[in-house]
Amino acid sequence: MIGNWEQSFEYVLESEGGFAKLDGDSGGTTNLGVTQKVWESWVGHPVTEDDMKALTIDDVKPLYKMEFWHAVQADVLPVAIDYMCFDCAVNDGPNRAVILLQQSVGAVVDGRLGPQTLASINNYYAANKISLIERYSDAKEAYYKSLKTFPLFGKGWLNRIDIVENRAKVMANV
Repeated sequence: MIGNWEQSFEYVLESEGGFAKLDGDSGGTTNLGVTQKVWESWVGHPVTEDDMKALTIDDVKPLYKMEFWHAVQADVLPVAIDYMCFDCAVNDGPNRAVILLQQSVGAVVDGRLGPQTLASINNYYAANKISLIERYSDAKEAYYKSLKTFPLFGKGWLNRIDIVENRAKVMANV
């Protein structure tokens, strides 16, 4: 829902944290959940580690809205699912976020959020929103467990899934 952007953004930033440079993290230098590669693409030029450390919430907010929130069409998704899909897009990319959502509702899996997928999401949500929230969490967990980096980052990913699921349930009033 269009009114859920601000709360969803705050939650994602809480999950993402501040500056990080971890060995084994393909994202490389990251601040406020934005990798150096993504930030360089966004600003159109190379940046330094110091530039990354200096990022502010106001700097990254437009990027999050355009590259992740709008990319998964969160404004047209049901409340709670918008946040979950946005959060997944930040972690795994918009295409993966939509694919996992399509799998969760039994839609054709093509990575595009077209009218048939949206109808499936809305119908499933109307019938049983808690089931959809849980199925989306389960799809993310299965995906993470399939990754070769799961032994290194899996505990954190699973913790985030639990946090996101619980927040989504509150958002959906279930």
